[in-house]
Amino acid sequence: MNFTQRTRGIVRAFAIVLSLAVPAAMAITAADARVGGGNSSGSRGSKTYSAPPSTTTAPNAAQPMNRTFSQPGAPAAAGAAAGAAKGGFFSRPGMGMMMGGLAAGFLGAGLFGMLSGGGLLGGLGGIASIIGLILQIGLILIVVKLAMSWWQRRHTPATAYANSAAGPAAGSAPPQTGFGSGMGFGLGSSAPAPLEIGPSDYEAFERLLGEVQAAWSNEDVAKLHTLATPEMVSYFTKDLEQNKANNDLNKVSDVKLLQGDLAEAWREGQTDYASVAMRFSLVDKTLERGTNRLVSGSETPIEATEVWTFARQAGGHWELSAIQQTN
Repeated sequence: MNFTQRTRGIVRAFAIVLSLAVPAAMAITAADARVGGGNSSGSRGSKTYSAPPSTTTAPNAAQPMNRTFSQPGAPAAAGAAAGAAKGGFFSRPGMGMMMGGLAAGFLGAGLFGMLSGGGLLGGLGGIASIIGLILQIGLILIVVKLAMSWWQRRHTPATAYANSAAGPAAGSAPPQTGFGSGMGFGLGSSAPAPLEIGPSDYEAFERLLGEVQAAWSNEDVAKLHTLATPEMVSYFTKDLEQNKANNDLNKVSDVKLLQGDLAEAWREGQTDYASVAMRFSLVDKTLERGTNRLVSGSETPIEATEVWTFARQAGGHWELSAIQQTN
């Protein structure tokens, strides 16, 4: 096999990788354009790593956080700090060797095969070796992503809201009554709660649902700072910056709460928390910035079910502290 044939094989392999990856990335972007980006983000105090109880509105389990400032516990945070002082992730005993061995094995096999005319299963000229190359690239990306996620979770400062011992845990809310036609929050639970949530609180939650979506749609970061915790605003800001980099503009309108109920409410020190399951409809469109050409979405309303956690300091107002997707 001459050099030209090897080059053609490499080009074909990367073309296949791109043809598989680009449509998938576009599908994810289109489906997760609304506020929160389809992620489970934020902090729920000491309950960040515990799933909220299921409710009538959200009977399926909420997804665990994949973006959070909270640490599993103080000992873990101290351990991470100690690890950083000793040199970081790759200096941990055995970790550098493991990562080095994996990376060297994957890259060595792939590069040697390309340069010598042979692939994972016998040359880039055959479909088997192309598949082998794709698998090698995929494995490298997975290993790097897992390593970076592990490292970030242990080196992000703890959220200001996870600053005290957990209060009494609230149990699952029993089936709610008073839904009427299915609109609005159910307030008929007879089970006592460690933190009492009243009609005015539910009105605040519903108002925040609409105001957060509107501020996101208007790319109004200053307004978001009045509606959500600094942690959540940091995620929103990052997502808005990514939209700008992609030349996208996400527009959300006609947000309507269809059904909602309380999952749990509790107090930690001077901070109150309430996790609320909400099913709502909205018009979600992504436009090309500057031309307003429709990129994804439509004028047809869609429905979403998420668990939003709100937090407030003593004497303060409720702020959005977390958004979790439901399975």
